[in-house]
Amino acid sequence: MEFLPKALGTRPRLACEVRAEGVVSARAEDAAGLLVAASRADLTDGVLAAGLKLGNMVDRAAVVAAVRSTLDAVSGGVRTRDVTLIVPDAAVRVLLLDFDMLPGKVAEALPVVRFRLKKLLPFDAEDAVVSYQVMSSSRDLVRVVAVAMPREVLAEYEAVVTAAGYVPGAVLPSTLAALAGLEEAEAAALVVNAGAQQVTTAIVQDGVILLHRSLDMTEGVGVEVPVVMPVVDRESSAQEWAQQEAVSPESARQAEVVEVVEIRESAEAAAAREVTQAVSVAAAYFEDTLLRSPQLALAAGTLGADTLERMLVTTGLDGLRVKELMEPRMIAAGAVTAGITRGWLAGVRGALTS
Repeated sequence: MEFLPKALGTRPRLACEVRAEGVVSARAEDAAGLLVAASRADLTDGVLAAGLKLGNMVDRAAVVAAVRSTLDAVSGGVRTRDVTLIVPDAAVRVLLLDFDMLPGKVAEALPVVRFRLKKLLPFDAEDAVVSYQVMSSSRDLVRVVAVAMPREVLAEYEAVVTAAGYVPGAVLPSTLAALAGLEEAEAAALVVNAGAQQVTTAIVQDGVILLHRSLDMTEGVGVEVPVVMPVVDRESSAQEWAQQEAVSPESARQAEVVEVVEIRESAEAAAAREVTQAVSVAAAYFEDTLLRSPQLALAAGTLGADTLERMLVTTGLDGLRVKELMEPRMIAAGAVTAGITRGWLAGVRGALTS
């Protein structure tokens, strides 16, 4: 299975991204990547748990239904059922590797890349699907981006596409798919792909990936903290609480609601801190590597540019301007409904430009 961009025009004209928040599919007529149709289906919390272990599809039927409905909505007159499948960054590992030399033939170079990955992956490299792409090459240095995914996890994602009646013709991780849609080839770009469970930051210059860093936010971040214990009989519980605190049952019920809301806000604040910290680290790396501060961050993913910029206002990065990686001109008139924000489309559009 190919994980990295091929030559222009060789990918399927359909693309489908599966995320914890939902599924989005799109169609483009050619490698220019102009989206002529797009569709989104939300997934409820807990339906998909992206990770490196088998069991990502907690509710497989729900994911299959979302994939089928979105692809059916955009397939139009496309004869082939081939689809570029975009998987969550949490389900893969993307690594930047340097070699003194690397064989020119893929059949000879792939075992070398796989051997290097053995000590770097948290899963068995021999039982992983591995792909690589040379970013730059000189006389004594070959820089490579390598992608590895546990074979059984890849099979999970491919199976939902197959069950939906389509064929997974290629696979891309979410952020690499979004990067494929970058058009400022000469300028250095800081990209932030953020959603409910994951934030990935990347830096690209002249088509070369300088940084790709993912952070999993499912461990105690972005989830409701279970401080309020489950109550079967809320009326009697409120009465008991009221007797202890000398307030009315109605006030007790209101207090319970307020407490839950405050917990949720705290979880959101924690997620915001994780996102802003990730951007701060990427911005520092940008400055150290390129000897200048980033002026612009390109937003992909479900968080959105406006939300990301509001988060950064509370940090030392309040001067960093944020805009969507996806621009309106990349979408044909009438192709997208109001329910699909541009951030959702960055991955599928990138996959359809190659």
